[in-house]
Amino acid sequence: MEFVQNFPFFSILLSLFSGPLCSVIGGKAARRVNLAVITAVGAMSAAVLNFTIRSGEAYVYLMGHFPAPWGNEIRVGVLEALMALFFCVVMFLSMIGGSLERALEIEEGKENLYYVMVNLLLSSLLALIYTNDLFTAYVFVEINTISACGLIMIRQNGRTIEAATRYMIMSLLGSGLLLLGICFLYDMTGHLLMSNIKEQVQILHATGDYHIPLLVTVSLMSVGIAIKSALYPFHAWLPDAYGYSTLSSAAILSSLVSKGYIFLLVKIFYRVIGFDIVRDSKIVNVLFAFGVVGMIMGSVSAIKEGNVRRMIAYSSVAQIGYIYMGFGIGTTAGVIASLYHILSHAATKSLLFVAASGLTDASGDSTSFFDLTGAGYRNKLAGVAFTVGSLSMVGFPMFSGFISKLLFAQAAVDSAYYKMLPALIALALSTILNAVYFMKTVIRIYTPADREEVKRRGFRNVTVTDQKAKSVALVCFIALNLALGLSSEPVVRLLREGLNLFA
Repeated sequence: MEFVQNFPFFSILLSLFSGPLCSVIGGKAARRVNLAVITAVGAMSAAVLNFTIRSGEAYVYLMGHFPAPWGNEIRVGVLEALMALFFCVVMFLSMIGGSLERALEIEEGKENLYYVMVNLLLSSLLALIYTNDLFTAYVFVEINTISACGLIMIRQNGRTIEAATRYMIMSLLGSGLLLLGICFLYDMTGHLLMSNIKEQVQILHATGDYHIPLLVTVSLMSVGIAIKSALYPFHAWLPDAYGYSTLSSAAILSSLVSKGYIFLLVKIFYRVIGFDIVRDSKIVNVLFAFGVVGMIMGSVSAIKEGNVRRMIAYSSVAQIGYIYMGFGIGTTAGVIASLYHILSHAATKSLLFVAASGLTDASGDSTSFFDLTGAGYRNKLAGVAFTVGSLSMVGFPMFSGFISKLLFAQAAVDSAYYKMLPALIALALSTILNAVYFMKTVIRIYTPADREEVKRRGFRNVTVTDQKAKSVALVCFIALNLALGLSSEPVVRLLREGLNLFA
C-alpha cells in the first residue's frame, strides 16, 4: 500500500480531532487552525485524486485489523476524491469570504465554538464521502446535523433560533426514516458494510424474497435523505436557515451540507441496493415527480421573495429539484448530470451569498430588494460577482450552470418517452423563472439610485481594499465557475469514470 492511500483516513481524523482542539483555544487561534485543517485536507484530497486517476481503480482501506464483514472500512475512488477536494475548496473560500461578518455577528467568546462546528462538519462530510459502512454513515449524518444546527444558531437572534429548531425537527425526522431503513436492511441481509449488503440484496432480488420489505426499505431511506436535503415540499426550514445565519454558514449550508446527504443517497443507490434494482422498483419515478415540482415551486417562491438572501435560499429549493430530477430520469446520464450539478450549484450558490453580502454592505446592511438599487455601482466587484452567479443559475453559456442544464437536457432526450417531455418542459420553464428573479435583481443593482436618497440613508461605496478577504473569495469563486463552464469535459469524464468505479 502506498502512503497516499492513508490520506482519506488521515483527513477524517484530522478534521474530527481538530474540533475539540478549537474548543480550548482562543477564537483567532481556532480560525487559523480551521483554515489550516481545510487546506491540509484539500491538499491530501488532491493527492488522493491524482493517485486514483493514475491507478484507474478504487481501493478499500481497512479500519483496524479486522477484515469484512467484522471490520469497518472506507472505499476511495475518483468520484470520492473529486468530491472531497471540491468540498474543501468551497468551504475554504466560504470561510474566507465570510470572515468579516463572523467577527461582527458572533458573540465575543463564542468564536472558537463556531470553528468546532465547522471542523466537525468537514469530518462528517468526508466520512459520508469515503465510508463503506452504512451505520458509520448514519453516525456521521447525525454529526453533520448537529454541526449544521450549531452553525445556524451561533448568531443569536430569534429568527436563527426558530430556523435551527425547524431544521432540527425536520432533520431528525429524516434521520429516523434513514435509521429505520438501515435496520430493515440489516435484518434482511445481516450486514452493515455496503458491498456485503449489495451481494445479499442481489440474491434477494433474484429469488424474489423480501420484495415488499426491500421496496419499503429503499423508500424509507430515499424519503429520509430527501427530507434532510430539503427536497420540495420538505424545505420549510431552509429559507430562514440560509437567510438569517452568518454569511459563512449560509454559504456552507447551501453548498455542501445537503450535497453530503445527496452523495450518500447515490452511494445507497449504487453500492448498497444496486441502481438496476432501484430503477425497477419505480422509486426513481417518485423522485422524478418531486424533483420537477421542486424546480418550479422553488423558483415561484423566489420570485415572490423581497429579501435577497431568502430569494437565493428559495433558489436552492429549485436547484435541489434539478438534482433529484436527474436521479429520477433513471439513467447513468441523468446521474452524471446530477453529480455535475452538485459541483456547479456548490460553486455558484456560495458565490451568490458572498456577492449578496457585498451588495448589502453597500446598502446600509439592508437585504431588502428595493434598497439594493444601484448597489452594483457602490460595490463593483460584488455587482460583477452577483451577475456571474445569476447568469450561471439561468444557464448562460460559459458558466457552469449552462453545462448542468445541457447535461440534464441530453439525459432527458435519451430517457423514456414519458419522462423526456416533462423534463424538457420543466427545464425550460424553470430557466425562464430563474431569469425572472435573478435578472430582475441584476437590473435592480445596476439601476442608478437617487443621490439624495443614497446620502440620506448613509449608503457607502465599498472598494476591493475595504474587504480584501471577501474580494479574494469572490474572484476565486468567479474563476471556479468559469473553469467548470469552459473546461467541463475533463470534469464530466472524471465523473463518468468515478461512477463506473463507484458501481
